[in-house]
Amino acid sequence: MTDHREHGELVEALRAAGVSGVDDSALARSLYSSDASLYRVPPRVVVTPREADELPAVLAVCRDAGVPLTMRGAGTSIAGNAVGPGVVADVSRHLNRVLEIDPEAGTALVEPGIVQERLHRRAAEHGLRFGPDPSTRTRATLGGMIGNNACGSRALGYGRTSDNVLGLDVVTGSGERLRVGDVPGARTGGVLLERLRGLVGDNLALVRTEFGRFGRQVSGYSLEHLLPEKGFDVARALVGSEGTLALTLAARVRMVREPAHRALVVLGYGSMAEAADAVPAILPHGPVACEGLDSRIVNVVRERRGAGAVPPLPSGSGWLLVELAGSEPGALRSAARGVVAASGCADSALVEDMALADALWRIREDGSGLVARTPGGEQAHAGWEDAAVPPERLGAYLREFETLLAGYDLFGVPYGHFGDGCIHVRIDFPFGRTGGTRVFRDFLNDAAALAARHGGTMSGEHGDGRARSELLPHMYSPEALALCSAVKDVFDPDDVLNPGIVVRPAAVDADLRAVQTVPLNRGLGLAYRDDRGDLSRAVHRCTGVGKCRADNTGPGGVMCPSYLATREEKDSTRGRARVLQEVVSGRLGPDGWRSKALHDVLDLCLACKGCASDCPTGVDMASYKAEALHQRYRGRIRPRSHYALGRLPRWTRLAARAPAAIRAVNAAMRSRALKPLLAWGAGIDRRRTLPALAPVTFRRWFASHRSPEGRNGDVVLFVDSFTDAFSPEVGRATVRVLEHAGYRVTVTERPVCCGITWISTGQLDGARAQARRAVRALLPHVRRGARVVGMEPSCTGVLRSDAEELLRGVDAAAAREVAAATRTLAELLAETPDWTPPDLSGVTGVAQPHCHHHAVMGWAKDAELLRKAGAGVERLGDCCGLAGNFGVEKGHHEVSVAVAEHRLLPAVRAAGEDAVVLADGFSCRTQLRELAHRDGEHLAQLLARRLPGR
Repeated sequence: MTDHREHGELVEALRAAGVSGVDDSALARSLYSSDASLYRVPPRVVVTPREADELPAVLAVCRDAGVPLTMRGAGTSIAGNAVGPGVVADVSRHLNRVLEIDPEAGTALVEPGIVQERLHRRAAEHGLRFGPDPSTRTRATLGGMIGNNACGSRALGYGRTSDNVLGLDVVTGSGERLRVGDVPGARTGGVLLERLRGLVGDNLALVRTEFGRFGRQVSGYSLEHLLPEKGFDVARALVGSEGTLALTLAARVRMVREPAHRALVVLGYGSMAEAADAVPAILPHGPVACEGLDSRIVNVVRERRGAGAVPPLPSGSGWLLVELAGSEPGALRSAARGVVAASGCADSALVEDMALADALWRIREDGSGLVARTPGGEQAHAGWEDAAVPPERLGAYLREFETLLAGYDLFGVPYGHFGDGCIHVRIDFPFGRTGGTRVFRDFLNDAAALAARHGGTMSGEHGDGRARSELLPHMYSPEALALCSAVKDVFDPDDVLNPGIVVRPAAVDADLRAVQTVPLNRGLGLAYRDDRGDLSRAVHRCTGVGKCRADNTGPGGVMCPSYLATREEKDSTRGRARVLQEVVSGRLGPDGWRSKALHDVLDLCLACKGCASDCPTGVDMASYKAEALHQRYRGRIRPRSHYALGRLPRWTRLAARAPAAIRAVNAAMRSRALKPLLAWGAGIDRRRTLPALAPVTFRRWFASHRSPEGRNGDVVLFVDSFTDAFSPEVGRATVRVLEHAGYRVTVTERPVCCGITWISTGQLDGARAQARRAVRALLPHVRRGARVVGMEPSCTGVLRSDAEELLRGVDAAAAREVAAATRTLAELLAETPDWTPPDLSGVTGVAQPHCHHHAVMGWAKDAELLRKAGAGVERLGDCCGLAGNFGVEKGHHEVSVAVAEHRLLPAVRAAGEDAVVLADGFSCRTQLRELAHRDGEHLAQLLARRLPGR
């Protein structure tokens, strides 16, 4: 084979070699064209091997074809280490097994695609964990951590990945199977190893003086481990080589015991640089972690997550988070006092409540995503991301670095692992203007020279990749770089493995994704006000950090239910964003909106909106999917479900005009003969049961109800189509609770719809008309001082958020007024000072917050109300799986059930028959009824049946 063979021939060669998951589709090439870095390099082919022994076969084909091979784990590489122009091998999909755990030895043998958090769950029964803990540990794979020599916040206590790898089973770039260290079949001899030993032996002084000078020197190859006094440890030397020397098939890693107790000391200083100056005095006290941040990142968290997301901090503008660990709480308190005494801080706090400590750590761990936009709304990039200097030089380095940023008129928010001298920062490089790429290149070189002057390294934990390999001459001599090249030639003489990384580097400004973006601000269905009206800016919010590939449901998160169900990159928020980036940039053809790749990547998106709150960069895939459907079907015939389900409020209003019509519709839906025809006509899965229309709608009931004058004024109840036509009992309960709380309840004169079903099916022109009517109907009530109370969370979310995005001009201004007055029931009750909730003591169960409730309004007020009332209700994370029209549409049933089986259904089964199952969303209650055979209850119903007088 030659370099010029077509993709098809390469694909056939890979399949003939027995490789699994070979894919050269436009979809796969788009998904894997980027990682979490600035770079876009589309591969020719993607493979997802099922067995580790397939990797040597992939390599053999690539060597024969002269095609580069790049290994990829979670794709969270910030330096461009996990993108390549040839074959990309994704090991996270299948090569993710824990092969062995030895509790006595404290070790584990793992495949490269195992996610660190999953390894922790397997090892937890033995009281073990893997020590290094990068902020991406919920999705980072051990193979990727080995590739980059990942460290994380607690490297002070547990070391880097290289300090915890005991043995590796690899195949080198030359095709040789090499087992080194503590792995089955390990050997110490052979031609390759002898050549490597000779190279190091000829350059002992060079290795001793230039490599391994301080703990975070990750740049280049870690040749110090090959010194005779280090035992010629080839396994540790391969860690951090970024897939350029060998492919990892398995690794034995050291596991550590979880400490019995932890304590967090928070130290406040006048500035972040002053905090950095204090680090050398703190290190002798043996902290497990010592992290630094300042008021800028704290302010970003407050702005984007709310004031409650930031626990009280000691006074100051810069802080150190110092974690101590040990077996005795008393000893930890004593150690904490020693840290404070030595620190020279202006103020301090000892945090022993782990929930509070976790909230502080979340500020730090979500940093790279939260600071991806500047306060002015500019994109901030990861080009100069994780330089490190010896800790004693950190304060001086930070001051000079801030001066360098100002000199280039750039903005960045430094933070990071101060105890290790490692600094993270994202910078608003001006790629969108003429000369912006030159500014980027010049700044990187000046920043590299600054770090080198302080005895530092270009990378302190993420590796060199495409972002820093060209900068290595700033810190290494020509002789040291020549030695790295010689080592590369020993392992990979044909330069097949991840070429352009570390040695013979690609240019730092080649293949920059940001330079290739094209504005898209005309002909759009939504306004994208937070992105200056530009859909391209919106979809490029995704920086690739991959939080959507993690299971975020434990603490109540939602993102991303489809990925958790399928474990495929295309079904992650990031995967969808990558394909949308290709569409808006014109790389999927002149009409990418109608491309198969975009259809396939969006098909299983539940439009749950979980990413809008859970994604650190604020990606709102539900809105982008609505826009994509709007563009795809503009002026074309739509799927049947769009007409049936997308316009459902219209059909329910027609049926509600007469009781006879309601009876006829319900009879048709129950009919064995007619139900299949109705399901086909509506594009509904035949396994779904169609909900029955209520014999008396809520509005019909309310027309004969007279709400008394209220001591707390008026509320206008937004009567959504679901409550009105299917669940009027929810509306009646809401009225009773509101009247008990001292409000007179009114409704709009005529039925109105927020447009949610039109939005979810991408009928944005129709949604705009619906939202306009709703806003205009509610506005007079609002201007008379009434609050708007929503009952169906998705509709409340439209009033609070989407309506303004749909509308223009004076209607958008009116939508803002309505949004400001719109409340959930729990929010309004929390604002009612003279109302006391009924006693819910003894009420236990689970709560399934609707995804839009979680994403747009937040569920904190509901949780607070239940707690004050004495209820013991466990909040669940994840989506219910029905998600409006998604779960009933043909082709989605299996994924809908799989999503429900992740959290909701197991929790309901475990709760028992007598437990309350709170579910404000109609779709959530429908899913519960169909799959769990349980009736969910709205918060209003729970409160109403405990009110006095029943």
